[in-house]
This record gives sequence, structure tokens and C-alpha cells, in this order.
Amino acid sequence: MKHLFFDFDGTIADSEEGILNGIRYMLKAMDLPTLDDDTYRKFIGPSLTSSLHQYYPTLSAADVKKTIAHYQEFYSAEGIYQLTLYPGVLDALAELQEAGYQLNIASAKPEVMIDKIAAHFDLGEYFAGMYGATLDESIRSTKTAVLAYALENAEATPNASLMIGDRDTDMAGGLANGTKTLGVLYGFGDADELAGAGANAIIERPDELPAGIRRTLG
Repeated sequence: MKHLFFDFDGTIADSEEGILNGIRYMLKAMDLPTLDDDTYRKFIGPSLTSSLHQYYPTLSAADVKKTIAHYQEFYSAEGIYQLTLYPGVLDALAELQEAGYQLNIASAKPEVMIDKIAAHFDLGEYFAGMYGATLDESIRSTKTAVLAYALENAEATPNASLMIGDRDTDMAGGLANGTKTLGVLYGFGDADELAGAGANAIIERPDELPAGIRRTLG
């Protein structure tokens, strides 16, 4: 069986509102310098841990954990539902499911949050597996680690699997795990970022997912 692994933020859903609100909340709670919205958008996709190390390099490991805890405090209560599914995504998922692919989520979001979102938006009927980071991001936070975990638990063969996402971290995770990769341009990355990370193919719109997947994985 051929397995598809979808990133969530920027691939299934436009979750910018909730994530940016969560970032603002955690920075205020920790009294950290604010950044501009364009920089906040770069937090979407990678783990919070890696983004905090990048943009606040003087934070100690303990303060990174405290900052993430503040984010999750807001996000689990409010931000988690401040998102919209991209138009056409559900139709594409149904078509792919009907074609015999096994669909999974592989996200740097904590797995417990993915489960809550999936239940709220009735996504369970589309995805056989929903895989994410650990809640404190201490064990499984990078896309490479999440995808390795997802492949193992889905009993998927890497060369018969495809990682689909909007950021370079998605492409890097696929490459590291031996899967093919499909980049999407309707999320938070761009063509240069995806191509530079080695995407096997790139599409522009959600309705191009089925054809792009067939071309890339077969």
C-alpha cells in the first residue's frame, strides 16, 4: 500500500491566526521582545523549540520549556480552533482515499493537539494515522523525527511513501527518511524554499494534490 503523510499547518489548514496569537501570548507572558508578523509566520512549520532557539538564542533550555508551556496554555484553550481548512482540501483527501492511498498526518504539532483538531473538524474519516510531536517537544519535535515515528507506526515502506508539506522542514524530513516529497505553495513556504530543500515536485493549489501525488509517487 502507498502511504501519504501530510503536514498540517499550511498543508491541510490555514492556522496562522491561532499560531500567531499563541506566539504573541507566550512572548508577553515571558516578557520577551516582540517581532514582526512576517517573522512570526516563519514559526509555522518548524517546532517551537527550534524557532525559539533561532530567534531568541539567549534563552536557557529551562526558559524555552517555560515559553512553550505558555504557548500551549493559550493554544490548547483558544488558538487550536482559530484555523480554517483550505478550500478543496477535503475533496482532494476523499479522492485520494477512494484511489486506495492510506492517508496520515505527520506534523510538528503536539499529537494531542492534532487529535483535538481532528475531532473538532471531523477529519478522522480521512486519516488512518495522526502523528505528531510530544507535548513538551523534548523527544520528538523535528519533522524528521516525527516522520520516522509515523512511518514505523503506520508500517509504511519509505520508498512507497510521500511526505507532503509547505516548508523546507517537510522536504528535509522526507529526504532524511527516504520518502519522496511534494511541496505545496498555498501554505507558508515558497517555491525557492521548497526547491532548495529538494522537493521532488511542487504544486500551487489544493485541487492539484491528487494529480501531483500520482505524478510523484505513482
